[in-house]
Amino acid sequence: MKIILAVDGSEFSKVAVSELAKIPLPNDSEVSIINVYENPNVWAPDLLTVDSVRSYYQEVISNAEEFAEKSAEKIVSVAADSLKNKNSTLKITTAVVIGLPKKEILEKAEAFNADLIILGSQGHGAFSRLLLGSVSQYIATHAKCSVMIARNKDEK
Repeated sequence: MKIILAVDGSEFSKVAVSELAKIPLPNDSEVSIINVYENPNVWAPDLLTVDSVRSYYQEVISNAEEFAEKSAEKIVSVAADSLKNKNSTLKITTAVVIGLPKKEILEKAEAFNADLIILGSQGHGAFSRLLLGSVSQYIATHAKCSVMIARNKDEK
C-alpha cells in the first residue's frame, strides 16, 4: 500500500500521524510524508525602487524562506520518527515542497501512485480557512485515490 501523509505541524496533523500509526498495514507499505509550505515572498513593487529597501527586502525574504524550509524539514522528520517508532517495517520517505498545499499534495499523490492520502481535518486557523478554503475538503473532493481525514475525538 502506498500512502501520502500530509503534515503541517498543527495538532490536527499530529492526529493524522497518530491515526496512521494505528492502522495495520502490509509489510511492503510505503509512506511518503509531505509538508507543503507557501512561498513567503510578498511582492512590494512600490518599495523595491529604492536600492537599500530592495536589498533589505531580499535579505528578509531569504531569511523567511530559510526558516520556512527548516521548519518544514523538522515537521516531516518528527512525523517520520513517530511512525518508525510504532512500525519499523514501513518504508518512509519525506518531502518538503514549496507551493499551494492543495495542488502539491494531489500532484505528489499522483506521482507516487498513492492508494491513500491521510491528513488532518484542519491546519490553519478559521480565518485562513475562510480565505483559502479547506485543504482537507479540497483533497477529499479532488483526489483520485481514497482519502482519510483524521479528526481529533475531542474536536468541536
